[in-house]
Amino acid sequence: MIRLVLVDDQELVRTGLRSLAERDGDIEVVGEAADGRTGIARVRELRPDVVLMDIRMPQLDGIAATARITADGDLDGVRVIVLTTFDEDEDVLSAIRAGAAGYLLKDVAPADLRSAIRVVAGGDSLLSPSVTTTVLGQLGSRLHTSTDPGLLEGLTPREREVLSLVGRGLSNDEIGAQLFLSPATARTYVSRLLAKLQARDRSRLVVLAYESGLVRPGEGEPTP
Repeated sequence: MIRLVLVDDQELVRTGLRSLAERDGDIEVVGEAADGRTGIARVRELRPDVVLMDIRMPQLDGIAATARITADGDLDGVRVIVLTTFDEDEDVLSAIRAGAAGYLLKDVAPADLRSAIRVVAGGDSLLSPSVTTTVLGQLGSRLHTSTDPGLLEGLTPREREVLSLVGRGLSNDEIGAQLFLSPATARTYVSRLLAKLQARDRSRLVVLAYESGLVRPGEGEPTP
């Protein structure tokens, strides 16, 4: 059973999300909150698998609340999906930087909502690399190099190659084909990068590839 917490300032929205999420019987809403601060407290209390987090809320917005959750070492197993009515590139980028494992609009189809919760609960990132690189490419002029230059110094040449390809939006299969590796080996390299760079998910690796200068704006090629 996937344990879910809903954080949204509108009770009607939370009621609807609860009904949609629990429809198939494998997802259980174990808690709710109407603002970011209360949401963080509920997450710390309940330790859910996934949090559906609204962006615009009183007291503490969803981006800030997400950042606090993902920065808390005691909540390493908690994954956050940011949910909003606003389809804005800046919000997507902020959500990724805050550590969100996914980003959905509130008009998402019910089946897609449940699928997204399952994907994120399984440890994957909901934002595909191609979507992420599209967003970062559009915002390239506003990205700045904020990563510690020494962070990438611990990577091997092969790991840098893999990180560069992740940043360009390639899947594990595509990385393997380009570097003449098996998909399993490519996956192992990605797992090493997540550990070495202390990144929660693949979307964060894409951000690091851009912010470190390893990938330049315009170099990312979204996959079909």
